[in-house]
Amino acid sequence: MAAKYAIRKFDAVIVGAGGAGLRAAIQLSEAGLKTAVISKVFPTRSHTVAAQGGVAASLGNSEEDHWHWHMYDTIKGSDWLGDQDAIEFMCRKANEVVVELEHYGMPFDRTDAGKIYQRPFGGHMSNFGEKPVRRSCAAADRTGHAMLHAMYQRNVKANTQFFVEWQALDLIRDAEGEVLGVTAMDMETGEIVVFHAKATIFATGGAGRIFHSSTNAFINTGDGLGMAARAGIPLEDMEFWQFHPTGVAGAGVLITEGVRGEGGILRNSQGERFMERYAPNAKDLASRDVVSRAMVTEINEGRGCGPNKDFVLLDITHLPPETIMKRLPGIHEIAVQFAGVDALKEPIPVVPTAHYQMGGIPTNYHGQVVMPQGNSQNAVVPGFYAAGECACASVHGANRLGTNSLLDLLVFGKSAGESAVEELKKSPKAHKELHQESIDKTLERLARLDEQKGGASVHDTRLTLQRTMQNHCGVFRFADKLKEGVQKILDVQKDVQRTEIKDKSKVFNTARIEALELDNLIEVAVATMVSAEARKESRGAHVRDDAPDTAANPNGRDDKNWLKHTLWFKEGNRLDYKSVKLTPLTVESIALKTRAY
Repeated sequence: MAAKYAIRKFDAVIVGAGGAGLRAAIQLSEAGLKTAVISKVFPTRSHTVAAQGGVAASLGNSEEDHWHWHMYDTIKGSDWLGDQDAIEFMCRKANEVVVELEHYGMPFDRTDAGKIYQRPFGGHMSNFGEKPVRRSCAAADRTGHAMLHAMYQRNVKANTQFFVEWQALDLIRDAEGEVLGVTAMDMETGEIVVFHAKATIFATGGAGRIFHSSTNAFINTGDGLGMAARAGIPLEDMEFWQFHPTGVAGAGVLITEGVRGEGGILRNSQGERFMERYAPNAKDLASRDVVSRAMVTEINEGRGCGPNKDFVLLDITHLPPETIMKRLPGIHEIAVQFAGVDALKEPIPVVPTAHYQMGGIPTNYHGQVVMPQGNSQNAVVPGFYAAGECACASVHGANRLGTNSLLDLLVFGKSAGESAVEELKKSPKAHKELHQESIDKTLERLARLDEQKGGASVHDTRLTLQRTMQNHCGVFRFADKLKEGVQKILDVQKDVQRTEIKDKSKVFNTARIEALELDNLIEVAVATMVSAEARKESRGAHVRDDAPDTAANPNGRDDKNWLKHTLWFKEGNRLDYKSVKLTPLTVESIALKTRAY
């Protein structure tokens, strides 16, 4: 196509400047490699900034803890869908990456003895599920914010080159399948640039904006997943979405699990601490999917609060005010601003809200992107790495434990960076010749947007997509609603292909950016709905009414037929499956059992 674009060459290009992207960039830049980081927003405004509660590590600073217990909790939390080799790798690396972060200048809260302060968190237990343990390393309730600032400063020192307010558009992948970089757009000028790289790392975060009610920022549109899917790479386990138990009712803004870690209690309209009935041992600190379903059950059975009985209450009024203002200052502020309540004196109205994707771009624990090829289920895609929420290692399986997200992005951001450095240093090579066909596909997509007349509205189409996902693929899932949802989301997909943008200007054109983001959202939405309809069991965050808790299948889980990862391919809207890795690296496998808290 006769469209102009510039070419810029780097050793490595990282898409996304949140926690995973910044951690990978540190590894690459400090190894002396010329590294570019592309980000839609200024790095310290990436969505990692919203992480409140902490990062998991079995430091044992307050009481005895062990990485093996952390591994057990993570596998149990994943409802045995997590890959045990990757989970062992993450839990064993946890202390190392947290101490590294401390040395970068991360201002963790401290104990009186000067050690990193740790708080209890949902699903984190000592001695293989015996009792809650303090494992979350926190900087008050602004842990993600502090983490981004510490790692951004480290990158500035290492001379990482940032391209801020740039939108990545598509992967460049040659005929042999190797990834050679990305096409991207400068949001200010509309200029198209090819970032030609020997290593490409995706750290683009989640896609929570496929749901109408979400704790996710507006930038969380699944850009990395859409780009991967269009390049022929499958998306793994996209049916598994975590609904965080405590989003502010009506606003969706996150209230960290750290509130319950500090002693907060969930109550229904009768003032009852209802979690004692659903999780007698862990109570309010049960795993997130368990707490979310308990809350929805209370609401559905008429014990919700408010005029419409559509939320429950998170009560911290019994805690000392000085504890709240020291450990949870941001939460007090959020309660005032978004719920209109003073949390020191009255409880906060909360409801489960779409929060985190457990699935993503398939990777191994080295951060290398993998996909089926020939006789291998996990052939490495040359030159391509992914880390953080956009990737699926899979350490979260069917449900993620709180504080494992920040740990995931540190461990696998570093691991992806190390793998790229090792590969580039092992066989120093020139840039491969660019693949023109990949670049042309991007230019054609942009031309379609500019030339489309009389098409669907981007805003209306996105709203229909979000409402369809919320109504048909929420906390509880129903066979008929899922089947109907598949057809509805495929109809939305047709509308996305004919969206029209009224504003054809190139300078700071948010309409064009929103249309490009919608191209990514629809890939994630279709992958999610199709994968969810096909999985005929209940597991972790995926709970179907036609797969109830029975003696034959406790929790509704069907290990005989469904202990496997889903792979969704865009081409042909096709599903495939691959085995869960039940063998850890050095210890015995954590045997399957009923999941109870």
